[in-house]
Amino acid sequence: MLERILGSRRVRQMQRAFKHGKITFLCLFLTLLVLRGTIGAGKFGTPEQDFKEIRDHLYYSSRKRSEPHRVLEEAQITETDSNSNSYVSFDPMKLIADDDEEDEKRDPNVAFSLGPKINDWDDQRRKWLEENPGFTNFIGVEDKNKPRVLLVTGSSPKPCENPVGDHYLLKSIKNKIDYCRLHGIEIFYNFALLDAEMAGFWAKLPLIRKLLLSHPEVEFLWWMDSDAMFTDMAFELPWERYKEVNLVMHGWNEMVYDQKNWIGLNTGSFLLRNGQWALDLLDAWAPMGPKGKIRTEAGKILTRELKGRPTFEADDQSAMVYLLATERAKWGDKVYLESAYYLHGYWGILVDKYEEMIEKYHPGLGDHRWPLVTHFVGCKPCGKFGDYPVERCLKQMDRAFNFGDNQILQIYGFTHKSLGSRRVKRTRNETDNPLQVKDELGLLHPSFKAVKVSTS
Repeated sequence: MLERILGSRRVRQMQRAFKHGKITFLCLFLTLLVLRGTIGAGKFGTPEQDFKEIRDHLYYSSRKRSEPHRVLEEAQITETDSNSNSYVSFDPMKLIADDDEEDEKRDPNVAFSLGPKINDWDDQRRKWLEENPGFTNFIGVEDKNKPRVLLVTGSSPKPCENPVGDHYLLKSIKNKIDYCRLHGIEIFYNFALLDAEMAGFWAKLPLIRKLLLSHPEVEFLWWMDSDAMFTDMAFELPWERYKEVNLVMHGWNEMVYDQKNWIGLNTGSFLLRNGQWALDLLDAWAPMGPKGKIRTEAGKILTRELKGRPTFEADDQSAMVYLLATERAKWGDKVYLESAYYLHGYWGILVDKYEEMIEKYHPGLGDHRWPLVTHFVGCKPCGKFGDYPVERCLKQMDRAFNFGDNQILQIYGFTHKSLGSRRVKRTRNETDNPLQVKDELGLLHPSFKAVKVSTS
């Protein structure tokens, strides 16, 4: 019928076109099925959502192919973010820089002082103690009176210049906390530089003055450098010996007053009684401390006047020797230079003898047989460079820490395997009657921690 109307040739063309159309439709249908399986069925598989997802998929695929540089950038950012939890890759110098403005410059025409002049501190303090009977400056211990003591130490507000330094500062403060806890001493650890002019050696002076004025209940302030450690946990200071004095330092009268030797005393560990005398001493001690020209010129005077002193800027120890030697009549009667025990013990002559001390002697002596304090002068564990080989300093600091720590561990039945080891071992077996176990040194429950019960 169609052949008669359209002709046989025309009909064959139409048949071929219909066959080709069916194949094309079949290919399109299969393509849609593949795409739906690849990108999902959309919202409930509706055709509208399918076509929208197909369009977006094709659009973003073509966009990514056309923007390879951006893909690389995004990959790099992702890789960097993935390492943000790594302390190894973090630069600690980013934390050191302060956002604050620089410190105000001091007027060079105005004389330096630690603070307003105070002339009646003894009267102010006496009145405060009377009005606050709950905060006594002496702690009753049986029939004696033990002074209330505040141990003060500290370190720079910045991280150490070498990574291991902060670890040794942590060991040092742990060591001091142990001693203070056992002897009923309060402790204050300082990070802040209270006066920018008094940096370095001199930073302790404004801090000490502020603490004396803020804690009238404290009878003695005990300053100790961060690189000094207690190595006799059982030794109690002879407080009775210091009843009439205001300043106690490790030193020798002959070396200070006669020889004017710059190492005749040490200011790394000393006791200062709270009172007007202490404030007057700080006022007399501080003028050589401001950094810059004053400290440099003062250093020249100290080097010229003191025996054996190298040439460098004024330091607090040399200034104290100079002050006592030149004004002995004013200060000397209230200063006690202690040499009977090691309020300060130079590490170089002590650390190699620890094993001999353990074999021959016992804690509680405080002197050359078992030093109260081992002071690592010149090691500078927080700095980049010290005055002695780094390996020797750090190894000996570990030994000194363990030497003192063993006296803490023995309370609980342990000890370090050796003075050079962090590992510990048991020294006594466990028991089902733990309260019957007594520590050898009597440090666990010292008598001064007990409350005296009235029998009236």
